[in-house]
Amino acid sequence: METEEIEYFLDTYALIEIVKDNKNFERFKNTRNFTGHMNLLELHYMVSKEFGKRKADEIIDKTQSITINIEIKDIKEASKFRLIYIKNKFSYVDSLGYSMAFNRNMKFLTGDKEFQGLKNVEFVK
Repeated sequence: METEEIEYFLDTYALIEIVKDNKNFERFKNTRNFTGHMNLLELHYMVSKEFGKRKADEIIDKTQSITINIEIKDIKEASKFRLIYIKNKFSYVDSLGYSMAFNRNMKFLTGDKEFQGLKNVEFVK
């Protein structure tokens, strides 16, 4: 019986930690990873701010191949998720990413403490 490889949706936190070569995220460099366009927007902004536009462009160019498109069901689920967890103050991008992962049976990889303990989350610091 063949085991199915886990697929991960990398939120912006995870993407940044991978870019920074955080050893705790090392094992995710060779897994089946995906992310969303809005996460790339956040990543580009943060890398531009810290390392400059050239480095940000380079990272986005490498990362764009793992992006998945937003579907209407993702938007609806993200809104529902954000309302359910209103006290957690999840951002729209985080809510959307979590919903995209959930709708595709992917693990949501993050280090954001608000997600710790939620279903379908791989929490790494």
